[in-house]
Amino acid sequence: MKALILAGGRGSRINEFAAGSNKCTIPLNGKPIIEYNLDAIKDLDISEIIIVVGYKAEEIINRYGNNYKGKRIQYVIQWEQKGLVHAIENSKEFLTEDFLLLLGDELIYKPDHTGMMNRFRESDVFAVCGVVPVSNMEKISKTYSLFQDDKNTIYRLVEKPKKPFNNLMGTGNCIFNKDIVSYIEKTPINYNRKEKELPDLIQCAIDEGRSIKSFEISTAYFNVNSREDFDEALKFFHSTD
Repeated sequence: MKALILAGGRGSRINEFAAGSNKCTIPLNGKPIIEYNLDAIKDLDISEIIIVVGYKAEEIINRYGNNYKGKRIQYVIQWEQKGLVHAIENSKEFLTEDFLLLLGDELIYKPDHTGMMNRFRESDVFAVCGVVPVSNMEKISKTYSLFQDDKNTIYRLVEKPKKPFNNLMGTGNCIFNKDIVSYIEKTPINYNRKEKELPDLIQCAIDEGRSIKSFEISTAYFNVNSREDFDEALKFFHSTD
């Protein structure tokens, strides 16, 4: 299995706080946000880390080079920032194995990737979506919601829902069979954002009978897209150090 980290974003929604920077390199408690992801996977049984870079790519490439604590790194340039699915598509020639997807601007507290990998290795599982239970349902409107049965089999995913199905917030931490890339061409372009969305890619696989499961990966999750998100994450991680 490989790990794919998407880190091409500019961070324009963080306004002056991230002006001129790739938001994945913004320090939180003295460590770049992307490094929390790298540290979370450094001890996993993965063969290689692929990092998709775009805006200010040199900030990441120059800092981490081709190795992070024993794990080989390869880089893919996303010349145009057209969303997560486009970033995966840019990486498909390197995705010769099943892979763990992570977003470079996500912070997940003590993620259980080992348990998630074990869920993926169950028979006939095509993908696993990492989820986090939340008390504030409004947070789910920033990511995606999923409808599932009592065996954690997912049947429907909705990007940025107005009315979530339940209290499970979808994250960008997912594990995919390498054949997920075959569904990219079939994925519709989101009417509002004018790009292909990750939940719609996964839904294409579900609609063709693939088994998609969920896994509660953590109890705390932050997607840093605004100064408010950053301040909330900073407060939480500072209190847990």
